Amino acid sequence: MTRTVTLVLVDPAGRLLGALPPYDVPTPWWQEVESVVRGAPIEVTVLRLLAGERPAPPGGAVTYLAEAAGPVRVPLVPVSVELAPHPLRAPWAEPGGPAASLAWARAALDRLGRPVAEVAQQRTWNLSAIWRLDGPRGTAWLKQVPAFFRHEAAVLRRLDGVVPGLVPTLLADDGDGRMLLDHVPGEDRYAADTAERQAIAADHHALQVRALPLADDLVAAGVPDLRGAGLARWIRAALAPHAAPALLDGLEARLEEVRRCGLPDTLVHGDLHPGNVRGDGQRRVIIDWGDSIVGHPAFDILRLTERVDPAAASSLLAAWSARWRASVPGCDPERAVELLRPVAALRLAAVYAAFLAGIEPSERVYHEADVPDWLAQAAALPG
Repeated sequence: MTRTVTLVLVDPAGRLLGALPPYDVPTPWWQEVESVVRGAPIEVTVLRLLAGERPAPPGGAVTYLAEAAGPVRVPLVPVSVELAPHPLRAPWAEPGGPAASLAWARAALDRLGRPVAEVAQQRTWNLSAIWRLDGPRGTAWLKQVPAFFRHEAAVLRRLDGVVPGLVPTLLADDGDGRMLLDHVPGEDRYAADTAERQAIAADHHALQVRALPLADDLVAAGVPDLRGAGLARWIRAALAPHAAPALLDGLEARLEEVRRCGLPDTLVHGDLHPGNVRGDGQRRVIIDWGDSIVGHPAFDILRLTERVDPAAASSLLAAWSARWRASVPGCDPERAVELLRPVAALRLAAVYAAFLAGIEPSERVYHEADVPDWLAQAAALPG
């Protein structure tokens, strides 16, 4: 599957210039823009999605707004595009935004003695903008996230002190969503088999146990506090525009039963699938902590066991339960998992609903199908 890309160009001041002729790129995922930038006939920075011919990614014809780096000396197609500001637009999605972030990153790396020689834009969408920064002293990554993910830097800083090497090394951050991360060798482990998922779960258990004393500090640093009744209130508020009241019946009582199972609240990654683990055969590093919360640890094992066959899921859950019983004698991990299955689906529906409420309309296509999908999954689970 490929994409057919059209770039609508603006200059650094935001003045509309026209559009480049469409061209094909080999990667179908709309937020991945390295091949888009590389395939353009001039130097550009992709700012944001304008439209896609399909109701959701991947593939098809996609139109982006892009900033031209200098004078454009290739023929352009006249276009009419609405470029008005939007209050929910990400700072990296505006002309001049990427340049400001890269200037900050270069200065921070210079202070660390790591000058930048080459810059490559990798991704841009409503949840992050990512650039690769190469230099003679190695590779760093500039990651910029929206306000609702701003706590990721605080999480990485604190985890580096208790589980060094298990999360990316935070080189610098500006306190407002920009982060510089040291390079992690290897590849994202989307294709992890059951044995590798077991290893990921064991690593993550050690992290969650060591993070137990950090819970209140993490909340003070901005990590969402979704412990107990706080989770129920947040789910209800996030899903209020999506008409799911029947699915929320008994939510507070169910969470009280979960509390009686005796597992402690701790740091929860929030999106612990193997693609958020990077490895090179020697080490595994858990990445992308923007979805993190303080809450029940079972949410992560439920995410890690999605889309695996029942025997593998059962094996992963049994090992996870044994680890928690050893760490917290007298707790009942198996019952907590079963009680939280429908809550986990509701939580994910609420996560995507919060994304929709926090991003501009043209970017909502990335997430619009997720809310009804997770609500349907919650409805299909035993009450």
